[in-house]
Amino acid sequence: MDKKKGWLSLFVIVIAIVAGIYVCLFGVDENKSGSASAIKQGLDLAGGVSITYEVVGDEEPSPEDMADTLYKLQKRVEVYSTEALVYQEGSNRINIEIPGVSDANSILEELGKPGSLIFTDMDGNVVLSGTDIAEAQPATQQDSMGNSEFVVALTMTKEGTVKFAEATKKAAPNQDIIFIIYDDEVVSAPSVQTEITDGKCVIQGMASFEEAESLSSVIRIGGLKLELEELCSKVVGAQLGSQAIETSLKAGVIGMVLIMVFMIAVYALPGLASSIALIVYIILTILLLNGFEITLTLPGIAGIILSIGMAVDANVIIFARIREELATGKTVRSSVKIGFQKALSAILDGNITTLIAALVLWFLGTGTVKGFAQTLALGIALSMFTALVVTRVIINALFAIGLKDIKLYGIAKPVKKIDFLSKKVLYVGLSVVLIVVGVVSMGISKASTGDILNYSLDFKGGTATNITFNEDLSIEEIDTQVVPLVEEITKGGGVVPQKVQGTKEVIIKTRTLSLEEREELYTVMEENFGVDTSKITAETISSAISNEMKSDALLAIAVSTVCMLIYVWIRFKDIRFGASSVICLVHDVLIVVAFYAVAKVSVGSTFIACVLTIVGYSINATIVIFDRIRENIAEMKRKDELKDVVNMSINQSLGRSIFTSFTTFIMVAVLYIMGVTSIREFALPLMVGIVCGAYSSVCIAGTLWYTLRCKFEPKEIDE
Repeated sequence: MDKKKGWLSLFVIVIAIVAGIYVCLFGVDENKSGSASAIKQGLDLAGGVSITYEVVGDEEPSPEDMADTLYKLQKRVEVYSTEALVYQEGSNRINIEIPGVSDANSILEELGKPGSLIFTDMDGNVVLSGTDIAEAQPATQQDSMGNSEFVVALTMTKEGTVKFAEATKKAAPNQDIIFIIYDDEVVSAPSVQTEITDGKCVIQGMASFEEAESLSSVIRIGGLKLELEELCSKVVGAQLGSQAIETSLKAGVIGMVLIMVFMIAVYALPGLASSIALIVYIILTILLLNGFEITLTLPGIAGIILSIGMAVDANVIIFARIREELATGKTVRSSVKIGFQKALSAILDGNITTLIAALVLWFLGTGTVKGFAQTLALGIALSMFTALVVTRVIINALFAIGLKDIKLYGIAKPVKKIDFLSKKVLYVGLSVVLIVVGVVSMGISKASTGDILNYSLDFKGGTATNITFNEDLSIEEIDTQVVPLVEEITKGGGVVPQKVQGTKEVIIKTRTLSLEEREELYTVMEENFGVDTSKITAETISSAISNEMKSDALLAIAVSTVCMLIYVWIRFKDIRFGASSVICLVHDVLIVVAFYAVAKVSVGSTFIACVLTIVGYSINATIVIFDRIRENIAEMKRKDELKDVVNMSINQSLGRSIFTSFTTFIMVAVLYIMGVTSIREFALPLMVGIVCGAYSSVCIAGTLWYTLRCKFEPKEIDE
């Protein structure tokens, strides 16, 4: 790149940043499309619609039928938002909360009346009910002419398969029609082409994917075991309030500024380039969150925080490599080129490993897990782009315009030779002690409270108290005046307030309250706010995270872990690298869970996001160490050099581990200092996870791989 191209590149980047900042602040039209304020937000950040259904009939539904209905409704409403919540209220009511919308009537119209789907033959006989359908999904297939067409793919239950086989056997000879009737209206009337015995078929004739999705949704919602009727619907406000959002944004800005100052102070001109690239990263994140219509919630913010840390991490790896090349006497131009080349494998392996986990969580997870995965996947892709492309262009442009002095880039100092492997007993012992302390604490908690952790209402359910105040309180007033009084009664956090828009009503969700605690709450509200206690109602609510959702989350985490193990095994051609990575990952999660147990931090929906963040952070940090070992071991001449190679690799990566952990820690620490209670409960264990991830990557990962390598030596070493 010559001087003219250098100035042109910088000019284009500056113009792009200015334009990007303008769009992020003001949007591209009168509706502020594309701006930060236009990003879809979840219930915790922006509120949404709350709908209450009641089971039709006099008999009380069984727990099994309620659980099945809750899970299927959860799947249905995720069409509107991955962050939608479905939970039980009392014995026969179900609440649905859908973020980012304000028109309850339109949602009710689209959602329909659950539990009224039947399949009939041409004489009107019911051949199938909605509960005989296991799955209904939009799909595409090739027609007889080889053209692509949209269809609805149906899969029957075991009982449904038998019923459908009988119905299609009768209908097939004359290609009779089977009517699909929902809420007393015919929604589809496909003709039977052949007898179907395997319980799988498709409905053809869909004009578009949207039509196929719409019919699929109708069939899914009609496949509920229970028939429901709407009791009420309302628009609820944000659970965290505008103050929480504002403080989080301020914390993010302060954290970013501190990171930029740190990067410039440590890495000089490359640090300046990475700071500019980080601004580009933030702009692109905002624009693409809008473009992909991703719903942003607190767990989603966790994914962004993690990806910011990975963006900084990629730059730190590159700059360390550049400095190492400069230390060998190479020119700045050559060092920059080689530095990017040598850093590429570590950056790709670390990011792709985490991206694999994000994609698995995206497709297999539900609710907050899916929302976290979406923002994480987006952030990973952008972090690689800004580090490998934008940062490189900026550095080359700055060099081209005359900033060529080697002092502006820095020279690597001799690596200190710390013998990490000699202290492996100490490291393992410390980890074991911390985990054992956590297990003991969980045992004590189990004996005293019945639960191993301090589960919030997200996991255990609780009590929803509807209070009508004399004044229209803002969510900030509720947070500062009402919530502290409730926390005195509940003896802790986990209080979730929701304001019903357009009314003076506030829904206070807490852990399950005893009769005495409910009476105390009523008295406190009357004495402090003059509330008419006769208008206060309280209902027992189920957990927002159902057993099926927990199972989905655990399955997604297990599958992603296996996929990461396989990827590392293939890339490093040594399963011991993969095994060591997974063990370190499990180690970090156990330490953080131990912290939750000892510190009695409330375990809610953000717990899953916190654990997933630590999983991504841990695997990325470990991969960087292993990349160095892989590179250095290729130059090893004797078997007895292995210990020195591992120690050298850890020492070479030590600066990266410290700096990356420090910058990510800054982001979360500022969020903790400035955030409200719910955000602090999320940020605190995340800080512990960041420290633990740095510790395990430096002190455990290399030591563990070395131990496995020595115990299970590869054949080529023996030969």
